[in-house]
Amino acid sequence: MTIKITTPFTSDKAAQLHSGDRVFINGEIYTARDAAHKRMIDAIQKGEELPFDIRNQIIYYAGPAPAKPGWVIGSCGPTTSGRMDAYAPRLIRLGLTGMIGKGMRSAEVENAMKECGAVYFGAIGGAGALIAKCVTAVEVVAYEDLGTEAIRKLTVQNLPAVVIMDQYGGNLYQQR
Repeated sequence: MTIKITTPFTSDKAAQLHSGDRVFINGEIYTARDAAHKRMIDAIQKGEELPFDIRNQIIYYAGPAPAKPGWVIGSCGPTTSGRMDAYAPRLIRLGLTGMIGKGMRSAEVENAMKECGAVYFGAIGGAGALIAKCVTAVEVVAYEDLGTEAIRKLTVQNLPAVVIMDQYGGNLYQQR
């Protein structure tokens, strides 16, 4: 069975998910990679507001390629999530409830997820062109100078993912 999720992605919705669940994500999500994460943390440390309300949001660790003619967005496959591990716990504690990427996460991220009720979704690396077909609208919202790593708001329809880590300590990478 595949579970349909619609954003905003509240902690109540996150609490219903368990590692191994297959999901289709619908609504608005944000892309951000390491350079954007560093800028967000720098802004927080300076007492500045983030470029979007992080509460009840899903961040997709992706840097979409430019769109081909007739496409909303170019290929947008997941990047390695570990590069965001230095920043993710702080964002989770500010209300981030979902992250999409690929690869293992640190113990610090796992602990923040358990403490605050967040979920880590896995998307299929190498399937960026297919994932791009799930994007119906895109808008750069911050850090445009970062090019493909700028923060973008994506409107997605049935973006496929799998719950890799849940807030209960379940971790699909560690299950047999």
